[in-house]
Amino acid sequence: MEIRRKQPTTKGPAERFTGEVWFDPIVQAEPPSKVSIAAVHFAPGARTAWHSHDGGQRLYVTEGRGLVQSRNEPAVEIRPGDVVDVPDGEQHWHGAAPEHFMTHLSITEGEARWGGHVTDVEYGTSRS
Repeated sequence: MEIRRKQPTTKGPAERFTGEVWFDPIVQAEPPSKVSIAAVHFAPGARTAWHSHDGGQRLYVTEGRGLVQSRNEPAVEIRPGDVVDVPDGEQHWHGAAPEHFMTHLSITEGEARWGGHVTDVEYGTSRS
């Protein structure tokens, strides 16, 4: 048995996130496993850039309210207890609703492929 102590909380880098985003790593992929898990905390209005994941991504919302959107689809509100399954290679973004904090567990297999930032216009339009 191995017990790992909690790692320090880290700020999400500006090149991948808009607004204040913080990570608490839980599990880092160690071969042969490709699974990584993190608790991700979003301030109101904060969000990821467009991205996809090799192997897909699963989100489990633990608190607050957020939004998730796949490319060319409408945004969907997410709340505590919701599970979002994003298929391998699907372009998407996720983050907090404008007036709420949001935390989710992010469970991934493989690398993320990052694209451009979700603009304020895209973010605002996604809720129309």
